[in-house]
Amino acid sequence: MSLLIHGARKLDAHGEVDSFWMLCEGDSIVATGHGSPPVVERVETEIVDASGAWLVPGFLDLHGHGGSGHSFDDGPAAIAAALAVHRAHGTTRSVISLVANPIDELCESLAGIADLAEVDPLVLGSHLEGPFLAPARRGAHNLDHLLEPAPYEVERLIGAARGTLRQITLAPELPGAFEAIDVLVEAGVLVAVGHTEADFEMTRAAFDRGARLVTHAFNAMPGIHHRQPGPVVAAFEDERVTIELILDGEHVHPDVAALAFTAAPGRVALVTDAMAAAGSGDGDYALGSLTVTVRDGLAVLRGTHTLAGSTLTQDRALRLAITRAGLSPRDAVTALTLTPAHALGLDHRHGLLAPGFAADAVLLDHEWRVQHVWADGKALS
Repeated sequence: MSLLIHGARKLDAHGEVDSFWMLCEGDSIVATGHGSPPVVERVETEIVDASGAWLVPGFLDLHGHGGSGHSFDDGPAAIAAALAVHRAHGTTRSVISLVANPIDELCESLAGIADLAEVDPLVLGSHLEGPFLAPARRGAHNLDHLLEPAPYEVERLIGAARGTLRQITLAPELPGAFEAIDVLVEAGVLVAVGHTEADFEMTRAAFDRGARLVTHAFNAMPGIHHRQPGPVVAAFEDERVTIELILDGEHVHPDVAALAFTAAPGRVALVTDAMAAAGSGDGDYALGSLTVTVRDGLAVLRGTHTLAGSTLTQDRALRLAITRAGLSPRDAVTALTLTPAHALGLDHRHGLLAPGFAADAVLLDHEWRVQHVWADGKALS
């Protein structure tokens, strides 16, 4: 099956092109151009007239926990159901995030995600947001399940994932953390600094050791102080580091989000950190072993004011980036596409609308709302 989209207004990290067309064969883009599209003789070709709508690469979410009433911690069936809502909102590739749980349960979850990734190429692998977190910065993670990163546990988790552990959040001030970073980096796992009490110097040392990501910047970590710059400023200064940002209007003020984009151009990745209520309604939901209450779309640990993930989808993050943070559409789209792909080492295949890249694309109207989604050349919505 082939796919030809024409008459689009292309937008990706390389800029805008009007009257854009894109030809896909199988799971790849094979040709692009502008003006009159090529004549396609194959009968099995889907031809789409974009009628001037925006065409952008498929979104890539480095960090999400669920959706549509389902939590990623609840196994492959729940993951598939949750991903359906995010795919309808433009997320074509996802890293499956797990909250802190007992090691045996995490190993079982990692194995299940590895099985799912074998049959679903849109699942990129797993993200362990815990258990190696600072207790005082645990956020919506169960204190009883937090651990120091002992070598045996680290090796068990890597082994259970069978090569699909994409990233892990770690507080670098914990005993044994730097040795764990060494092991994880050698295994090809992206190490993220997060849920941490680390100061500026400790964070810089973690980056020099091999950490290359910051988990939801500004949240669950020291803020920016004029005499104590903290982990976010350390990330701003380091060109090797990608910075996750939850742009839902609640976790980070849009003006602060704009500051991050100015300080670290091309290195901010917009993530959802979405929990089960994304694409669903208000109510009580499970997040690991804890209960989250959602009211008016805001998720907090029940009985507290502690934020517990979000109800965000990436298309909404795009709209907020443009309309409230004042980003250029190009920068906003890049933060959902090429930047997260680069963080995972996948920027040779994902994040651009160009020949040789995956046939992942989102068609958006002029208010940045999703009209159609394709992944590997097949329609998702």
